Amino acid sequence: MKKIQIKKDNEVFSRFEFKYIINKDISKNIQNEVKNFMTQDNFADYDNNYLVRSLYFDNKFFSCFNEKIDGIKNRHKFRIRTYTDQKNSKIPFFLEMKGRNNQRTFKNRTNIQENDLDFFCKKDNFFDLKKKYSENQLIDQYIFDTYKKNIIPKVLIDYRRMPLLSRNGLYFRLTFDSEIRACESNDIFESQNNWKTCIPGNDILEVKFDFTIPPWFHRIIQSYELKRVSVSKFVLGLEAANLAHDYEGI
Repeated sequence: MKKIQIKKDNEVFSRFEFKYIINKDISKNIQNEVKNFMTQDNFADYDNNYLVRSLYFDNKFFSCFNEKIDGIKNRHKFRIRTYTDQKNSKIPFFLEMKGRNNQRTFKNRTNIQENDLDFFCKKDNFFDLKKKYSENQLIDQYIFDTYKKNIIPKVLIDYRRMPLLSRNGLYFRLTFDSEIRACESNDIFESQNNWKTCIPGNDILEVKFDFTIPPWFHRIIQSYELKRVSVSKFVLGLEAANLAHDYEGI
């Protein structure tokens, strides 16, 4: 994975990402088969996974959603990401701009403080936001998109992630995402009970790499006849929460 330090507050990641929707049994089988080649992520808990929670932004026209559906090659969207559903947990929060540049996926992120969430979620005083995060390119882009595209928090999505890393030193990462759910919200600590399940009975396997997929994993792809899909949790979440729909895909 190419990791470029922009400033002390900003990081940019660039990589290829292939995605597969797989049922629970196949997911478990693949996890067992890759153990000899992969190692656990240090951030995983005792169950070898962790919570991922993201609050995604879009506008009233769902421009980001439609850019994804239309397959626009150069696109981006904003989200706030954390790894907890509890306040005051000392777990970090990030403002992230996730996007695509031709065939590569990029992620630009900056650390933000939990007590600043209202700046982003409720469009509080941007002057104070700009002052606190001065010379932060990602914050500048977020403020620009807020005014230019009128983006606001639209959908909250969380899931359990099992991450695995290659043992041989090359950047090759697998993530198995399960229990994916979504709800309409402008609060990353949403406590309501109207969560909707996305792709019930299935996991999303994401394959992330810099240059090439190792031969041993090609054999797994062939063995299980895995079919690469253009799936987005952002799109799945909006559809599950009944906020937007890909009518051409119906």
